[in-house]
Amino acid sequence: MEVELSRLEDLDRWLVLARQVEHLFGPMADDPYFKDAVRLAISVGNAFCIHESEKAGIGALAGGVIISRENNEIMWLAVSETFRGRGLANMLIEVALMRLNAATAVCVQTFEKSVPEGVAARSLYRKFGFVDERPAEINPAGIPTVIMRRNPRS
Repeated sequence: MEVELSRLEDLDRWLVLARQVEHLFGPMADDPYFKDAVRLAISVGNAFCIHESEKAGIGALAGGVIISRENNEIMWLAVSETFRGRGLANMLIEVALMRLNAATAVCVQTFEKSVPEGVAARSLYRKFGFVDERPAEINPAGIPTVIMRRNPRS
């Protein structure tokens, strides 16, 4: 499995993946704004994915990440429950960080440390040098979040 630049043909696969994590992120898959945002990210080359099948483009997505080069931020990251624990999130973050500007801080909004479901995500981001910067709002699923920041690399 490898991380690929997503294509517009993947849009419905992104929505299937989003539906799998709505209990953590809130309703997305049926939200036209989310669908348009994913479509835009794909069209400008800011969406990267891992297909379930060895043959690219076949089957659902095992995982995906969306970045904002403009804000130097990881906007969205998810791995299908079936594929968790296999290093796919590591691969997605590595690709995201390669495409973001390492000379300035990189941010990500993730779960606050009191959220048991967010322990793995927080640990993963810390592994890549992210630290808590400030509290953020409660997400649409009702879960407290925090902004994590990775300091610039020289």
